Amino acid sequence: MKTLFRGYLESSLILRVTIALVLGVAVGLIGGETVAAWLAPFGDLLLRLLQFLIVPIVLFTLIVGINQADLGRMGRIGGKVFVYYVATSAMAIVVGLAVASLFSPGSGMTLGDGASVEVPDNPGLVSVLLSIVPDNIVAALAEPNLLGIIFTAFVFGIALLKMRHGEGQRALDNGLGEKLYEVIEALNAVTMKVMAGVLQYVPIGVFAIVTGTVARQGMDTILSLGSMVIVLYVALAVHLFLYCVLMTTFGVRLKAFFREARTPMATAFATQSSTGTLPLTLNAAQRLGISQSLYGFSLPLGATINMDGAAIRIAISAVFAANVAGIPLDFMTMVEIVLIGTLTSIGTAGVPGAGIVMIATVFAQVGLPIETVALLTSIDALVGMGCTALNVTGDLTGTAIIARCEDKRADAQHTEATKA
Repeated sequence: MKTLFRGYLESSLILRVTIALVLGVAVGLIGGETVAAWLAPFGDLLLRLLQFLIVPIVLFTLIVGINQADLGRMGRIGGKVFVYYVATSAMAIVVGLAVASLFSPGSGMTLGDGASVEVPDNPGLVSVLLSIVPDNIVAALAEPNLLGIIFTAFVFGIALLKMRHGEGQRALDNGLGEKLYEVIEALNAVTMKVMAGVLQYVPIGVFAIVTGTVARQGMDTILSLGSMVIVLYVALAVHLFLYCVLMTTFGVRLKAFFREARTPMATAFATQSSTGTLPLTLNAAQRLGISQSLYGFSLPLGATINMDGAAIRIAISAVFAANVAGIPLDFMTMVEIVLIGTLTSIGTAGVPGAGIVMIATVFAQVGLPIETVALLTSIDALVGMGCTALNVTGDLTGTAIIARCEDKRADAQHTEATKA
């Protein structure tokens, strides 16, 4: 048993989830709803564990990400980096909604007679915007109000950054800031350890969820989930094409870019971890001739907050959930998904499995049934590989574009100085 358990822990997550998916299909078809009912609590436990991690993942990863640069780098270049990340995340949501609306994944599926769907009241766009600033931090953490948590992380992250590196700060304040940052960094590391432990349970939960889904809906579910994966990869390809258009527009040479970017892209695809791929991403930026003062700030920040793949996944998952539940998405709901999805993708940690947590939170915010997360969890590994590869590509794309803009600015300044 020890050897078997050790082999389970040492095998790749993708392999385990794939085996769980195949076994879930077989057991669901053979065992029927009786077996599915017995296994249902194991699937419910997985969803609870994922929701349990929402607050620490968003709070600690954002504060640590903000503090990976000093105040001197939060000026012009920092502004460009942040605008790029937010803009491309919003663009990814729009691409995901457009592609998903065109192909309509999940149409014809149902949640099943045994599924209870409690759709929360939609608060409306104005209330969503106001909820960005919580009137009670403790309440925001307890609900959880994801937008309020993101705002809190940004405010305290920037304040901590000033406390650590602000000019004219007292030595005592600098020392206290460093100590507090070390504590938050440690809490972030602990959160990642907890996430790693939860990921060990994911295949078991997936097996239970897929068994129940197949038992209720048969092969129609498998075909429909397959279409969901295909639609997502089509959207990823469209967004990658937009990256190429942006780089060509700003004068980045595509052949040289992809020659250096392919290694971190392939590694991210295999590991499903933007953060784990960071050393290779930094090396690729160096080989592209990008300044260390730029990529040393933009890439670690991007590994934490720039999640275009997760943004596309959120959008397509929202359309999928709406089709499954029979809830049409009107224009204002789509606007809310763009807004909330953009901020949520920024808070997605660069580790495998975190994306599904954010999907559940967005569903709760815009009034989509949380039960559909069970279906999406079963294909988490399949979509996570492509999404993570796009995340890393987006980080390098933004860094290369901003580097090119800075080079042009420097050339223009040199030309002006020569004329003078």
